[in-house]
Amino acid sequence: MKKLFLAVVFVTGLLITCFAQKPHMVVFYNLENLFDTINDPDKWDDEFLPSGDKKWNSVKYQKKQSNMERVLFDMALLQKNFPAVIGVSEIENRLVLEDLIAQPKLAHGNYRIVHYDSPDRRGVDCAFFYRPDVFKLEGSKAHKFEMPGMPNFYTRDLVTMWGTIDGEPFFFLVSHWPSRLGGKEASDPKREAAAAQCRRIADSVRMANPATKVVIMGDLNDDATDKSITEVLGAKGNIKKLVDGDLYNPYIDLLKAGYGTLGYRDSWNLFDNIIVSENLATGSTGNLKLQRAKGSKFYGNIFSTPYMIQREGQYKNYPLRTFVGSNFQNGFSDHFPVYIYIGK
Repeated sequence: MKKLFLAVVFVTGLLITCFAQKPHMVVFYNLENLFDTINDPDKWDDEFLPSGDKKWNSVKYQKKQSNMERVLFDMALLQKNFPAVIGVSEIENRLVLEDLIAQPKLAHGNYRIVHYDSPDRRGVDCAFFYRPDVFKLEGSKAHKFEMPGMPNFYTRDLVTMWGTIDGEPFFFLVSHWPSRLGGKEASDPKREAAAAQCRRIADSVRMANPATKVVIMGDLNDDATDKSITEVLGAKGNIKKLVDGDLYNPYIDLLKAGYGTLGYRDSWNLFDNIIVSENLATGSTGNLKLQRAKGSKFYGNIFSTPYMIQREGQYKNYPLRTFVGSNFQNGFSDHFPVYIYIGK
C-alpha cells in the first residue's frame, strides 16, 4: 500500500510538472538605431546609408540583426519559451522588424508585428512583437505625442495594443519619451507631458473595464525615481501599499539597489521600465499576476551577459553599443533589455 501511495504521488507530481503553465515573459528592448540601408527622403537617415558617416551597409546591417536575434533568443532560453510580448524602440520601419523576426532562431517564435510610422524627424518608431498563440490581439492604435504649447514638436508615437492572455483582458503601451537634449531640467516638461499622456490613456482603459491589466513600457529617458515617473505618471515602488487604480514600477527597487540599463558619465541610469497596473501587480482581478524570477527578490529584471558588455575604452563596463562615433563595434545596443514575468 505504501509503495502504491508513493507511486501515485510521484505520477501526480510528474503530471503537475508537465502541464503546469510557465509564466509569460514580457520584454522591452531599445534596439539602438536599427536602420535599414535604404535612403528614405522623408527621414533623417543619411548617417545610416552606405554613403553616410557610419558607412552603414548590408554586412553591418545583418550583423546588427544577428546580434539582436542572439539577445532575444538567449532571453527566451531563460524560460525555455519565447517571450509573449516584446516592445521595442529605435527602429526605422516595419521592414527591419520583419527582418528581425525572420532570423533563424526567432522565426520559431511565430511573431506578429504592431507598428505605425511616427512623425519623429529621425524616422525612428516604437513597435511590438507578439505571439498570437499567447496574446490574442483585438486592436491597436498609435497616439501622437501631445506637448502643450508646442504643436509642431514631433517625436515618437505612443503605440498601444489590446487583447487577451489566457482569457484575461490586457492593454500594452510602448513609448520612447523625449530625450534630454538641451539638458535634463530644460527638457523635463516634455517627458512630464509624455507621462501625463500615458496616465490619461491608462486611466481611460481602466475606466472602460476595471478588469483590464495595463502594461506601460519603454525608454522613458528618465530614471525610475524621477518626477515624471513617480509623480506625473504616478508609478509607485511599494507593491504592498498599492490600491485599486494605482500603477506599480518594479524598477524603482532595482535603481535604488544600484542597477541600471545604460551608463552615462561614470554612472548608471535606469531609463528602461516596465510599469503595471495594480490588478496585475497584486492579482486583485483574474488569475494572472506579476511574478518574481526564480531566486530573485525583485519583480523587475534586467538582462545582461558578458558578451553584451564593453570591455575597454570610453564605455568600459557599459552596454556594448553598435557604434562609438563612426567606429563600428559590432555591438548590440547602448541599453540592456528589461523583462517581467506574469503567470498564475
